[in-house]
Amino acid sequence: MGRLEGRTAVITGAASGIGRAASQIFAREGAKVVCVDRADAVAETAKLVIDAGGKAVALTGDAADEGFVKSYIQRAMSEFGSLDAVWANAGISGGWTPMQEQDAAHWAEIVRVNLIGHFLALKHAAPIMVAAGKGSIIMTASVAGIRSGAGGMPYSASKAGVISLAQTSANELYGTGVRVNAICPGLIETGMTKPIYDQARAKGTDDKIGQLNPLVRGGEPHEIAGMGLFLASDEASYVNGQFIAVDGGLSSSHPVVRRRR
Repeated sequence: MGRLEGRTAVITGAASGIGRAASQIFAREGAKVVCVDRADAVAETAKLVIDAGGKAVALTGDAADEGFVKSYIQRAMSEFGSLDAVWANAGISGGWTPMQEQDAAHWAEIVRVNLIGHFLALKHAAPIMVAAGKGSIIMTASVAGIRSGAGGMPYSASKAGVISLAQTSANELYGTGVRVNAICPGLIETGMTKPIYDQARAKGTDDKIGQLNPLVRGGEPHEIAGMGLFLASDEASYVNGQFIAVDGGLSSSHPVVRRRR
């Protein structure tokens, strides 16, 4: 028996990176997975799951569009008959645009995708989970939402909002048995961070990736997916309203000058 045997999970941002890794590991642990992304490559994720013996369907659309959010929640119920975990993972970075070059439209789109999309997943998943008396809602935040230095201003603000959303919604769902938590990844090699990795490799400085954290390396998508698996499982039955950094220790310290031994 897998840790998610007989359960249904929805994962957004599932076309690549953390979402794809999560889809695969959830399926290996017995979950039936609804893979959601605006990129057509989400179909490849579902195929990887199916080819490995799991059950999955792929849906393509905007994870911050309320009509589409309703449709993927409904598809999970009609296809698999339950809704046990939802991981709102879809997000965009917005780059490192200088403050004076940012505008309201730039901010609005980042907040729409990174924060409002998570809220909509929560809004439409929660009633089904409340009726069942249980469920796990997971949100991808970021260490950028904890403090400055890990992302641009609108991105960081949106991720701080995700942390607050996880905390406030966990209390909004007081007494229902539904848990809400946020994961705060550090630097992970995904489609979003590919330009950072590509630039470092082109310059021959890839050995410096992750140099600011005590593990002195970047992370891999499966390392974030593993935390999501824990939060979706019964092993996390008493974990609620938390934001958990998975960042190699990056957020454990204030900036210091490192002295090598």
